[in-house]
Amino acid sequence: MTEAAEFIDAALQRETSWSPPADDRGSSSLESYGASVGAVRGTVHDALRKFRGLTHDEVTALASELWAAPVYERRLAAVVLLQSNVKLLDNSDLTRIEGFVRDGRLRSLVDPLATDVIGPMIEALDDTGRTRAYVALDRWIVENNVWLRRAAILAPLRALRSGSGDPDRFARQARAILSEPYASDIVGEAIDTVLDALPH
Repeated sequence: MTEAAEFIDAALQRETSWSPPADDRGSSSLESYGASVGAVRGTVHDALRKFRGLTHDEVTALASELWAAPVYERRLAAVVLLQSNVKLLDNSDLTRIEGFVRDGRLRSLVDPLATDVIGPMIEALDDTGRTRAYVALDRWIVENNVWLRRAAILAPLRALRSGSGDPDRFARQARAILSEPYASDIVGEAIDTVLDALPH
């Protein structure tokens, strides 16, 4: 492991809680150190202070290194790392993030990737970059993977909530999914979340 990954992993293992954390990690096959979400966030922020000035390539490589181990807290740390450095990300990172979403399979991992990483990253792109990113998300919508579909629906949540998103695009995607005979509850729940957030 790199020094930064070792620092984060060791700190997370020291943060073991006596009481089970109140989230969905127990429903997965991932191992868990038992650290709280707050402890994971604090650990990543400590690491970013210790290892200042990480470049785009260093951030994305560290995220992949953390994610590679099937440990919930390490994967959540990868998400927090990307959240904290979303301004460094660009279109080229969607393939890596898609892999995280495919492997995530938990709301507590997939949802922040969608709303706090993918969405803001796309909003910061220029028109050409945004168009290319939308092509990827359009592919996710029709994939036979409920977590990719959920992420594609949730990605524009912050922009739609603020009134800067594209509600027509969301409406087209939602109608297409809801017209299917066996729409997944995981995806339908995401549609409801966005609908509730839309300005009325």
